[in-house]
Amino acid sequence: MCPTLLVSHEKEVVGMLLRLRVSLPDRPGVLGQVARAFGVLGADILQVTVLERQAGRAVDDFTVSWSGVFEPGELRERIGVVPGTRVEAVWPTREVPGSTPDYDLLGHVAAEPHRAYVTLVDAVPDLLSAEWAVAVDSADGTIVHGSWQAPEVVPAADLTPLRASAFDEGGLHLASVPMDGVHLVVARTQGPAFHRAELDKIVRLVGIVSVLAGGVSRPV
Repeated sequence: MCPTLLVSHEKEVVGMLLRLRVSLPDRPGVLGQVARAFGVLGADILQVTVLERQAGRAVDDFTVSWSGVFEPGELRERIGVVPGTRVEAVWPTREVPGSTPDYDLLGHVAAEPHRAYVTLVDAVPDLLSAEWAVAVDSADGTIVHGSWQAPEVVPAADLTPLRASAFDEGGLHLASVPMDGVHLVVARTQGPAFHRAELDKIVRLVGIVSVLAGGVSRPV
């Protein structure tokens, strides 16, 4: 399922950017109650992404500008008091709502297709509010290229599953997607596990980048 993206009018970002994953009843009025709770705490909602809607509940990612005097955990506790609402995670993000990082990534890939996978690995953490990403050789599991902050060794037993997968290992939330002889592995050390909607986004990006790469088989 493709997530629905609701972007507020353009605002100046003040304070730290946070992402909150919130599970809430999927009925009229609840989203408004959550929005009011954010406002009371001084958190400015910049973006809401609907990850899923099923069985009478929704899972939404809220991107907020947070300049309050409380710790982010306090924000989590206060939002969680809205009846039927559960805050699953709060974590920092570098993704600035209103920007177009997906299009910027594809533009750079189209301009320099020989660097397609390097560009993808470097850019994808910011697209998914993750910490880092690596390209791993599908044959022997060695790291071919890593983004900023990526470790030299990833503490996971299997980074190259046959199909796109999200899993937890070694204290990391990981998503791995095969792409032309390598696997793109994206990691979070903070925040929640990768949602199916996020994994689908990575798969779509890999597919488009593979087409734009025009025969480049691996990062160079």
